[in-house]
Amino acid sequence: MDTPNAPTQLGITHFLAQADALAYFLLAVMLAMSVITWYLIASKSIANRRMRKSARIFLEKFWDAPGLESVAEHIQNAGVHDPFSHLTQRGLHAAEQYRNKTGQRLIESGTAEEFLTRALRRAIDQDTARLEHGHTMLASIASSAPFIGLFGTVWGIYHALVNIGMSGSGSLDQVAGPVGEALIMTALGLAVAIPAVLAYNFFNRSNRLVLNELDGFAHDLFAFMSTGIRGQEQGSKTVASARSM
Repeated sequence: MDTPNAPTQLGITHFLAQADALAYFLLAVMLAMSVITWYLIASKSIANRRMRKSARIFLEKFWDAPGLESVAEHIQNAGVHDPFSHLTQRGLHAAEQYRNKTGQRLIESGTAEEFLTRALRRAIDQDTARLEHGHTMLASIASSAPFIGLFGTVWGIYHALVNIGMSGSGSLDQVAGPVGEALIMTALGLAVAIPAVLAYNFFNRSNRLVLNELDGFAHDLFAFMSTGIRGQEQGSKTVASARSM
């Protein structure tokens, strides 16, 4: 009468009751991976939504502004909350530094265009690193979680077979239950890895689109600012020539 009820006692609760220290350690690792994955998904989703909203507002202000002076005033009042305003801020700051250069520092070497190009490139590199924050962790979790689960399954099957061998009963119903319980670890590993893979691909594609737009905006900003710097240099030369006469 007890045999038909034996399969009902099997399951994740029975598996946890029979698990050893290594199995609990692997479960803790996968739980930590899952918590980190969902934290990154939630935090990066909120941050990206805010960043896109701020970028849309700034670009509207930028293209509607009568000049770069108005853009600089808007950045000073509203602050920097997206890659586009950060790039513009760094470009305006570089232009001001070049106008006030002393010629005694290595960073001031080169033409105005070269000086501005270096500043914009540094800003894009900083924004790229900021956008890719957490990607390495997601990729590591996505690639390692299935193998951690598989290792737990192998370890569980090994102990199940040892226990079955010690009991002296090798019938199918005695083997299928413990082996099926051990496969829970593989399922948990996949449950951790799949969200990490999907999140990594989604954020990677989203960041690639933002960086492509930022690269195009950087070319436009460089054209506007380099023209303005050349105009100011020509004006300064004209004033200096008039004074020398």
